[in-house]
Order: sequence, then C-alpha cells, then structure tokens
Amino acid sequence: QLHLVERGGVSVQAGGSLRLSCTASGDINANWCVSWFRRAPGKEPEGVAALGGDGRETYTDSVKGRFTISKDNAMNTSYLQMNNLKPEDTAMYYCAVSRSVFDYLNCGLSGTFGDWGQGTQVTVSS
Repeated sequence: QLHLVERGGVSVQAGGSLRLSCTASGDINANWCVSWFRRAPGKEPEGVAALGGDGRETYTDSVKGRFTISKDNAMNTSYLQMNNLKPEDTAMYYCAVSRSVFDYLNCGLSGTFGDWGQGTQVTVSS
C-alpha cells in the first residue's frame, strides 16, 4: 500500500558527502516515525537514524555528528545527509516507516517498521 523509493546512492571518496532521499506515495501521515537502515554484504542490518513526529532524532553511535535525518512533509520525502563519509559506511541504505501511534512520540531504531523501500547503494573508497 505504502510505496517508498530511495535515491542518491553513489560511489564516493572517503571524506566526501552525500544526501539520500526517500519519497513516499500512498496515504501519508506526517506523524509517522521514519528511519534509515543499512546492510553491508554478509553483515546484519543496522539501524542508522530515526525521526519522530515530535521532531526527536536518534542516531547509532558510529554516525553521530556526521549524519543528519530530516523530512519535508510537503514533498512526502525524508533525507539522510551524510558528511565525512568513511569506508565503513559502505552499504545498501534503506528507508523504513512505522505507522504505530506509539512510535509518533517514541521513534527510535527499535520501532515497529513495517514499510520498506528497495534500497540505494553507497560505496565509500579510501
């Protein structure tokens, strides 16, 4: 029902910056908890960032101070600004949404994310 499309992934040198976008179509509620996850080949998925309906932001320790999550409700789009990229950031990046009312004000990396995009590949070379 809810369709999510990620864009912006590309190959970049260490120290560079990228901005990923996630655009949603369908019946959208601006209060939904939106998040970004990533998965490197052969590794477990990792939660990266989350943004709640109250504006609170959550980040995994490895990206704090480098990544910023935001959204534009008028465009039905979430963004992940990625600065000072490192080779360890190489992964497929996915956006995900929780429709849970509880997660409106309790949005974090352990939310009940039921809607996922297809992903966009980010490759960082040293």
